[in-house]
Amino acid sequence: METYARALLFAIPFFILLLVVEILYGHFVKNQQHKVLDTVSSISSGLTNIVKDSLGLGVIIVSYPFLLKNLAVSSVQATWLVWGIAFLAIDFAGYWNHRLSHKINFFWNQHVIHHSSEEFNLACALRQSISNLLGYFPLFLIPAALFGVPTEVIAIIAPIHLFAQFWYHTQHIGKMGWLEYVIITPSQHRVHHAINPEYIDKNLGQILCIWDRMFGTFQEELEGVPPQYGVLKPVHTWNPILINFQHLWRLILDAWRTRNIRDKFRIWFMPTGWRPADVKQTYPIEVIEDVYSFNRYQTTASPFLKGYAVFQMVFTLGLILFMFYNYTAIGNTGLLLCGAFVFLGIYGYTTLMDRKTYAVYIEVIRAMIGIIFIIVTGDWFGIDAIWGYGSLFIGLYFIITALGGFYFTFIERPDIYEEIAF
Repeated sequence: METYARALLFAIPFFILLLVVEILYGHFVKNQQHKVLDTVSSISSGLTNIVKDSLGLGVIIVSYPFLLKNLAVSSVQATWLVWGIAFLAIDFAGYWNHRLSHKINFFWNQHVIHHSSEEFNLACALRQSISNLLGYFPLFLIPAALFGVPTEVIAIIAPIHLFAQFWYHTQHIGKMGWLEYVIITPSQHRVHHAINPEYIDKNLGQILCIWDRMFGTFQEELEGVPPQYGVLKPVHTWNPILINFQHLWRLILDAWRTRNIRDKFRIWFMPTGWRPADVKQTYPIEVIEDVYSFNRYQTTASPFLKGYAVFQMVFTLGLILFMFYNYTAIGNTGLLLCGAFVFLGIYGYTTLMDRKTYAVYIEVIRAMIGIIFIIVTGDWFGIDAIWGYGSLFIGLYFIITALGGFYFTFIERPDIYEEIAF
């Protein structure tokens, strides 16, 4: 996990740089595809994901080394051919894992966060799951294990394969000629994120589009059908932690409420969106019928609140980069505590973005806990060893957090301003 954290120290600034370039480009060509609160929500979702993954939170059902040890019929060296086979194996596995997430109720919960934005931009790519707590992906790598692809090769290719899926989440790149027949392009992925009936559950590939063409899930972007983004059951929140478990909570409620014993069990493995007939009638859920005419989620926000949300997000990113930089010195217990502060912080300021009145209590309480932690330990996870005034700086941040929660709840009323773009 420390190696993954180190890799993120380089990957995160690169992603942020590309995001800034896209925002600036959209501004100068007067075709801005970002809205402040949506983008903050997307980036914050990515922050929760990298903290969760870097801490190794979850249960691995089966690991690739275990499969390799027990299934390999040959032992191969890491030649260029093997690297190529490993890439194809991971891309093939990614396609089927992705398809499973779109087709089965239970697995959709771990993927809905990625589709939850009603915008489509590079920030949207960062909406990654924290609810994928069962590690079963290696099961899709059984062909690679049978062939004997070394664990080290898979370990290197996997994060590269993941990071390579970032660039095509944009509306600023049109169709790409002959590349449309080889790789997943922005045009193809716009189709994938769209909720238009023509586009639902299409283009499930991750790097190569051959799997979609081979297994009947390919759909090109149609000139007369502009993609509309989001999910058919809108999430109505900026809080990525709530979004991550929203669908799962609905499944739990439906399984509890239905009177049909069989439905209590099969709801988890039925096609995505399926609900028992009795609860569907008694407890209706909002579903978008007309994808061209629905109220996209927005909350009232002044430029000051938007700036404050960006400040909170940037500071949280700084805390995470410090955590990764000082990963070994902080220790396991410290990493879990530091991660908990990050999660609580993201929950707090995104709830404030939702303009929930109870957000002030979250913000004040987390500020108090943070200040007490600094007073009791005399430091903030060893930051004073790097910068002598580090813990005082963190303490000042917590004071600003408490004041911000109070100000945006009681002084700047949430019904004054309209949501505007960058």
